[in-house]
Amino acid sequence: MDPEAVRKSLQPTASAEEITGSTPARLHFYDPFVLSGVSVESAEHGRLLCSFVVAPRHASPAGYLRSGVTATLADQIGSAVFFCSGLPTSGVSVEISVSFVDAAAVGEEIEVEGKLLRAGKSVGVVSVDFRKKKTGKLMAQARHTKYLAASSRL
Repeated sequence: MDPEAVRKSLQPTASAEEITGSTPARLHFYDPFVLSGVSVESAEHGRLLCSFVVAPRHASPAGYLRSGVTATLADQIGSAVFFCSGLPTSGVSVEISVSFVDAAAVGEEIEVEGKLLRAGKSVGVVSVDFRKKKTGKLMAQARHTKYLAASSRL
């Protein structure tokens, strides 16, 4: 396991200005919207624990965490779990499913735990649980299946 690879996989890679030479609002949206405020609590072989506080930017007009934010974090954190397992790549997403069992309001701290379920020769599977840190109550549960790019024989 390379802890630095895990951290790097959860950090924004480039600003909109670095990509385009300017900072249009629409290109400076994704990384700050989802990944800002996510902190890595612990990383060990096959397991990654992160947390974040639901910010107003994450919330619907009703004040609850949007499902798309949860799905995006399941993708990002699920991918980082593969680096925790010592794999050189996080692969390509094949399927992501998320079951929502409770809502989280603005200001609530959420703990996100990703666990490696299987890493075979070509396919890997992780589970990502979202829990309210204060109560431990499950908020959402995701499963992320990835194709672990096999080397080409061409």
